Amino acid sequence: MRIDFPGLQAFLSIAERGSFSRAAAHLNLSQTALSHRIKKLEEDLGFQLLARTTRQVALTPAGLELLPTARRMIGELSDSIDLLRARGRKRQEHIALGCLPTIAAYHLPRVLKQFNAVHPGISIKIHDNSASEIATLVQSGQAEFGITITATNIWDLAVTPLIKERFVLLCTKDHAFAQRKFVAWSHLEDMPLIRISPQAGNRALIDDALGHRRDKLNWRYEVQHLQTAVGMVFEKLGIAVVPSIAVATQGTAGLVAVPLRNPSVSRTVGIIVKRGQPVSKPAQALIDLTRKYFQAAG
Repeated sequence: MRIDFPGLQAFLSIAERGSFSRAAAHLNLSQTALSHRIKKLEEDLGFQLLARTTRQVALTPAGLELLPTARRMIGELSDSIDLLRARGRKRQEHIALGCLPTIAAYHLPRVLKQFNAVHPGISIKIHDNSASEIATLVQSGQAEFGITITATNIWDLAVTPLIKERFVLLCTKDHAFAQRKFVAWSHLEDMPLIRISPQAGNRALIDDALGHRRDKLNWRYEVQHLQTAVGMVFEKLGIAVVPSIAVATQGTAGLVAVPLRNPSVSRTVGIIVKRGQPVSKPAQALIDLTRKYFQAAG
């Protein structure tokens, strides 16, 4: 059933003000346009709602019956529109995003510093989670976008690549591998290694690249977060395979990153958004700044 809200709005305005001219002024309409709305509403309903004289406007019995319903419907519609506007303003003042912890710890603060200079007063919630968690947050709408390891097998997420980086071997400066130009994976078989849990995207990339060879390695420790692995390397509990971007973060002084070969393993970090779901203007501005930052860094 089609509801003529413009006609109901015109009827209610006339009923409350008792005058076509005052109602037209309130609605910012010409009297001709207002009369057209009322005529159309009356034709749709099959009843005359207003009794017009040269001096006044009165409600007919049908108009008196319709008046409380029209007030309720227009009031509910007005409340809903006000609520949506409030949500829209809130969305403009708040951004939620997902970000890999390694990016969030070092690179994202630099981007946010630039963003805050142009968009002061916008609050930002950062979900510094794993790649799988970030994908879920973006899919559910809890985050407008994510900065994460990109995957092509998630149909409802659109991907914009930012950087491609290799995994490196992280060890202390006094380790036997520290002065080498590169290290082959086969050289690591007798070394105590620290790896990330299966829930992390980095672990899946390494396991897929190594295949059955991963079972020959001495995985002494398993941790949940990359920064934990970095701290353990610093204390000489073992050596770790990490993305090269992790070496740029604070807290890696005294450590060395050595290239890994045979095979070389890399990952692509990019921005993900929900396909077909536009982001807010502030979020788009932050995405644009993030892209520019990594383009300059690359």
